[in-house]
Amino acid sequence: MMTLAGRRHVRMAAQIRHVGRKSGRQYLTPVGAGRAGDTFVIPLTFGNQSDWSRNIRAAGGGTIRMNGADYRVDQPRLAGRAQAAPVVRAAFGPVMRAGFGMLGIRQVLLLQLADDGN
Repeated sequence: MMTLAGRRHVRMAAQIRHVGRKSGRQYLTPVGAGRAGDTFVIPLTFGNQSDWSRNIRAAGGGTIRMNGADYRVDQPRLAGRAQAAPVVRAAFGPVMRAGFGMLGIRQVLLLQLADDGN
């Protein structure tokens, strides 16, 4: 997954770069992700207590690589499926959304495209 994540034409697979809360080290983690406008949506397959999720929230953001491009993201927030339904619908097709239900995904992490002052 790490080899393909974030590359051009590899839909859904992304890489998220984050800094360890305690170690301060840089990490790169493959994740599933979609985008709806300036909002990036990451289904939390393993819940909100994964190290990468906790690191992104503690740091207030990070970098995501999708479809061969890097984006700085900030304003991380957790959202339940019902609360995030409109943005999830915009970011993922019906087959993917059905898969989330089958996998028991109850939460997503929402990240905003950072304003770099441009």
